[in-house]
This record gives sequence, structure tokens and C-alpha cells, in this order.
Amino acid sequence: MAAVERGADLFAAEGERERAANAPLAARMRPRTLDEFVGQDHIVGPGRLLRRAIAADQLSSLIFYGPPGTGKTTLAEVIAGTTRARFVSLNAVLAGVKDLREAIAAAREAGELHGQRTILFVDEVHRWNKAQQDALLPSVENGTTILIGATTENPYFEVIKPLVSRSRIFQLRPLQSDDLQRVAAAALTDQTRGLGSFRPAVDEDALDHLVDVANGDARSLLNALELAVTTTPPRADGHVRVTRAVAEESIQKRAVLYDKEGDAHYDTISAFIKSVRGSDPDAALYWLARMVYAGEDPRFLFRRMLVLAAEDVGLADPAAVGVVAGCAAAYDYVGLPEGRFHLSQAALYLSTAPKSNTTMAFFDALRAVEEEQEHDVPGHLKDGNRDAEGFGHGQGYLYPHAYDSHWVAQQYLPSALQGRVFYQPSAEGQEATVGQRVHRQREASLAAAFEAEAGVARGAAPAAGSDRQIDHWLQRSVGAQPQRLAAERDALVERAALSRHHVVLDLNLGAGLVTLELLRRCGDGGVWSLTSTEAGTELAEHLRGLPALSRPTLHGDTGALVEEAAAAGVHFDRIVGRHLANTDGLAVALERRAAGGRVVVCQAQPHLSPRLHSLFPSLADEVRAAVEEAELAAIADREALTVPDLRRFLERNVGAVEATEHRLDSALTIDTGLVDRLFASSEGAYRAVLANAGVAGADVTRLRRSLAGRQGQTVGWSWHFVLLSAGG
Repeated sequence: MAAVERGADLFAAEGERERAANAPLAARMRPRTLDEFVGQDHIVGPGRLLRRAIAADQLSSLIFYGPPGTGKTTLAEVIAGTTRARFVSLNAVLAGVKDLREAIAAAREAGELHGQRTILFVDEVHRWNKAQQDALLPSVENGTTILIGATTENPYFEVIKPLVSRSRIFQLRPLQSDDLQRVAAAALTDQTRGLGSFRPAVDEDALDHLVDVANGDARSLLNALELAVTTTPPRADGHVRVTRAVAEESIQKRAVLYDKEGDAHYDTISAFIKSVRGSDPDAALYWLARMVYAGEDPRFLFRRMLVLAAEDVGLADPAAVGVVAGCAAAYDYVGLPEGRFHLSQAALYLSTAPKSNTTMAFFDALRAVEEEQEHDVPGHLKDGNRDAEGFGHGQGYLYPHAYDSHWVAQQYLPSALQGRVFYQPSAEGQEATVGQRVHRQREASLAAAFEAEAGVARGAAPAAGSDRQIDHWLQRSVGAQPQRLAAERDALVERAALSRHHVVLDLNLGAGLVTLELLRRCGDGGVWSLTSTEAGTELAEHLRGLPALSRPTLHGDTGALVEEAAAAGVHFDRIVGRHLANTDGLAVALERRAAGGRVVVCQAQPHLSPRLHSLFPSLADEVRAAVEEAELAAIADREALTVPDLRRFLERNVGAVEATEHRLDSALTIDTGLVDRLFASSEGAYRAVLANAGVAGADVTRLRRSLAGRQGQTVGWSWHFVLLSAGG
């Protein structure tokens, strides 16, 4: 019986030798020691942790992660040849839970009976599903086995977290050209395991080609070398010559690591998207070609580019979505290989297009919906086709196309969200033009709100002891609308005839209505502004993102501003202002007016605008006359600096004055807000005017009811101002 067993052993050994002799070159040339191991110096170089652990036979569980042909299995076999522990190898493609349990049982027995450790090598460990990997976990946790896993997929995604946390991860990189040259040289000279017996003579350019196309994969290189040498007849001198032509036939196509379900897929598409987003057309084409070469579905690439066209190009070039969609449709029509032109065109268009990600504003709005309580739709925005009579839905809506520039200021957000900003236009491409319009409309709306809250009466700054409620009335009812402020701003800056290099002084910062426009137009010069603490706080919200050199110089005192300008040697090419209360600040500012500098002032004329008493046709004649007189008195109190007085000042101190009158026709909507502002007991500014006219008590109540009965109606209104300019 023993003789039979010995004979069986002899046959087994002979079979093993036969298999080794017939094994592929890559298997025969597999390094047996660390000294023979080529590459991966970052983990097995002298003094490295893994090398020390292998030499000391003190291994803990390991996972080797890297592309094919980089030495994962080779490292495991080097460990098998050096360790005193039992070494058991499983391939996750072929082995199942039954095989694993048998290996663990044998490891437990070896440990209990012989005190021997077991190293369990699992090749392609990512091929096991979660249940199979879970079956491995207990033996790793209790030390029955030391795991060495090998995977081409990212273990942080493909291996269960408990195994990852109990293992040290080593990432192997594609071999460098020098490493592959060493691998090839060893295979060509080894007489026993390699190709040395064929007496190969490989031309330098042939070997360079094989190394280049192998793309860091030693297995691919050795397979190609073996094919080239063993299929080429020897010459008369007995040598086998491998030319460039033979090498090209032996390795037909570069090996590209690209698994459509793995890391390479996600990493490469990520590199492509980031290259397009970063406006690098060369990198975008490279990554695109790499994916197409590896067989990626072009429809997947078009889908990703369609997303990018909206997410990263957006309104900077709104045509981008159409271009990519057109290229995708063209690809579906023509297919491959011609469809690669359309892939290239889409990628190049997106790479070279201006970029903007302002469509992300939607997610800010979505967050507001998710995190805040639901707000009712404002009444004037509701659908009035069904219940306008019963509930007043839609009443008070202003039709934008009925106004100049097809825009009119009105409330579109719920009241609780008024002033909330989601969309921030970029300064790129076509969106720069869109952004200017959006910003200017917002600034006009903000200026109207700020000036109303500050109580700045039209035609003058608040005087000491003035009635703040009258200021509110004047602001909120007599045409204090964003489009009026926008018209003033536009007329003022046009008359100023600005150049980018001008240094400009704004005498009345307010909410930045004019200053912000000056910053846009005088980017190569500078902007100085007179402000109050409150106004400066409002403006800071708009200037927060600006570089320090692009911000205006703010001062609350004209004298201090002029002193700083003098110390810096600054002269103002333009001095502009709106609604000056007096000429004191202007007189001081003129000390720093540049030679030929121009002064432009927009001065309101509220006495020319309609009166609120026109909203009450039922007023008796004598009462109407008293109310009109009280309204005019309120306005006159605010006009501390009249247009004639300002004109005379400019003529004396600057020169000839050009004056033009402007009228802006708009509309006043009668709504609940207007009624409350005029008549509420605590906020009712118009009550003070009526009281001065002798109207009180029941008469005020009747007027309120009369006005409330006209809710939803709009009445024509107008605003008047004069533009005065001198010098320049």
C-alpha cells in the first residue's frame, strides 16, 4: 500500500513538473522572492512596512488593490514562499462558501493541534458577494486565518466594511517602462523558466513597442513576448529575431483598464467631466477618446454631457444644451464610426464654452421649500379665472408687457420670503448681460425698500424733528417704485458720460443704487461714496464677494472723505448725487473735482406728481382743498433744496448748467397693503396729513372704506425729476 502511495506521489510530482513546464511565460517567470520582485517600490522597497513584515513573517490581514498585471498574486506567492505559516489559496471566481468553510476548518485544526498560523489568500476577493465575504469575517476576527485579498476593484466599495477595517490596504500601481524593461530582460535571458533557450534577439524598437502597448501590465508584456519568440522561426545562426513588425503582430491593441461597472469607469468619466468643466479641451478629448477606445456606450457619454450643459455651462451659453442634444440626435442617426465626430463636437463645444453653475440655485430654492413652512401664494398671483369675484384672486396683478422694458416691480415671492435671493447670475458669457439686468432690477427694488424704511422723503433728506410717518407716506404711495429709481439711475449715469478709468464720487450712497452701477462702469478707476452706517450695512451684503480693490471707498462725513482723497492725491472726474437736501456736502466735494470734471445731480420734483386725494372722488370740495393744501405743505417741508437753488449754486461754482426734465409714467395699485399703510392706526402716515386738513374720526373711516372698496384697481401715476449737469 505504501508503494502504491509512493508511486502516486511520483506521478503527482511528475504531473506538477509537466504543468509548470507548459505554463504560460507569465506564470513561469513569476518572482519567487522579494529580490526578484519588480516595481511597487512605494510599498515593498527597502525599509517599507510591507517588506519588513514579510521578512519578519509578522503579517496581519492585507488587501492588495491594483490593475491587472501589477503583482498582486505574485506578492501573495512571495509571501507563501517565505512564511512559516500555512498558506492556502482560493480564487473567488471558482470557490464558494463550501470551499471557504473547509479552508477555515483546516486552519482551525492546524492552529489547535500544531499551533500553526494559516494565511488565506483570496484572489479576486471582490467577486464574492456580501454573504460570502461575511462568511470569511469570523475567522479573520478571531485570528483563525490571516487574510490576503487581491482585487482590481476599489476595496472601499467592493469589500465589506468589517473586512476593510481589519485589513491594511496596499494599492499597487501600473508598472513603469523601466520596470517592464527589467521584466522583459529577465524573461529573455532566463534559460530555465524564461525564453533564453530560444536565443532571442529582440530589436530595441520592437521591445519599446511591446512595453508601450502593455501599458504597465507585466502579464500582457510577457504574453506578447512569448508569442513573438515562440512563433518566429530561428535564423541560420540559431537566433530568433523579433522585429518591430513581429512585435506589432504579437500585441495588437493597448490594454486599457476600463470596467464599466468599476472604479476605472467612474474615475475616467469623472476626469472627463472635470476637464470639460475646467475648460481644458485637450484633456477632455483625451479622456473621451480613452472611454470610446475602451468601448464605453456613446449614449452614456451624451447623457453626461447633457447634464453638464445645464449644470456647468447653463445661462453663460444657453445654446449648449441644444448643441449637445443635436449631436446626440445626429449620433443616433449615423452611428459609429462617424458618430465620433458628434461626440467630439459636443465635448469641444462644452469645453470651450463660458461656464456658469447658477442653475444650482434651484436646489437652494428646494431647500427653502423643505426646511420652511409652506407659504400662501400672494393673492394677485393666484388664478383669477375661477374665483376672482368670490375671493379676489388675481386682483392687483400688474401685466409686465404693459410697461416700459416689459418689466414692472411687484411682489412675486410669498411675503415671508420677500427679498430672498436664490439666483446669483455669473459674469460669464451671455449670462453677464442677463446678470446686469437682474442685478439692476434687484438693486432698484432694494433701493425703494431701503429708502422707504429709512424715511428719506423725495426731494430731501429727513430734517430734524420731521414726521417720520409723512416720510413713509411720501415714499410708499407717491410713486416710490423700483422702476422709478432705475430710471433716475440710468439717466444720471448716462449724463455723467463715464469711462472705465474715471474716479467718481457718489454723494448719496443710499442702498447703493448708483454706486453699484458706477462700480460696473468704472472698473479701471475707482468709486467713493458718502454713506450712513445703516446704508453701509445694506450695501455690504452686495459687496461681500468683491475683491478689496474693487469695493468703493465709503465715508460717512464729506470732510473726512475729502481729506483722505487729498492725502491720496485723488481728484474726482465725476461727482454725482440724487435728491440733495442742501449744497453743503457738494461744496466740500468740489475741492477735489478734477480739472474738467463733471457734476451731475438728479433732483426730485414731487410737487408735480399726482396727489393721493385724487384717490377719493367722494371728497367734498372744501375738504379736498384742505387736504391738497396739507399734502403740498408736507412736500414743501421736504424740499429744502429746490431745483432753482441748486442750479444757481452750480452756475456759481462749476459753470454753465444743462437741465432736463424727466417724467416717468407708472401705475399705483390699490391693494390691502396700500390701505393699511395709509390708514393703520400705528403706521398710517396719511392720517397725519388728513389731521392737518381737519379730517378725522368717522370721516377717516369713510375714506378708508371707500379706498378698500377699490381693491385691485390700478390708477395712472407719474414721477418727475430734473437732471442738472455742469462742467466736463
